[in-house]
Amino acid sequence: MNEKIASPGALGLGAFALTTFLLNLVNAEIVPAASLGMVLPMGLFYGGLAQLLAGMWDFKRGDMFGGTCFSSYGAFWMGLATMVIMEGQGVLAPVPPEGMAAFLVAWGIFSIIATVATFKLSKALVFVFVTLVALFFLLAIGETHHTAHVVGGYVGLVCALGAWYTAAAGLLNTIFKREVLPVGSLAD
Repeated sequence: MNEKIASPGALGLGAFALTTFLLNLVNAEIVPAASLGMVLPMGLFYGGLAQLLAGMWDFKRGDMFGGTCFSSYGAFWMGLATMVIMEGQGVLAPVPPEGMAAFLVAWGIFSIIATVATFKLSKALVFVFVTLVALFFLLAIGETHHTAHVVGGYVGLVCALGAWYTAAAGLLNTIFKREVLPVGSLAD
């Protein structure tokens, strides 16, 4: 059976972008923390489930990078949203700042590894992942330094905009069968 599967990259990047954008509106204090309720369902379903599915489809297509990254960040969003919901319901004790910092540093380390791989893909993905690494580490520092948290929120907004651009390029370039939005290919 020879089954053709379209690239799920625009879906995965779009899901990542929108959820990252919403959460970082809160982190940057552009909208109040009480707005977190708009983020959590997106973390479970769009940033979470949609990215996880995009990752599985990328694995099916033989795309190790997309499969690994979309599946991992999809699981990140589902895990983070579930943790916040469970804390809010009293099922889990709130994670202390040191624990959240460790969580964010661990994801920052994973993101550094993924960033190295982007140097074989495109300048647009390099931008997304470099800003994502900065976001994770700023938010980790922000667990004990408020200014770093807010700055991290703004970096997260920039990261989300880069991901939306890259998603738009994947969608439009495929639909129009030409380069509508350049991504700066780095592939051999």
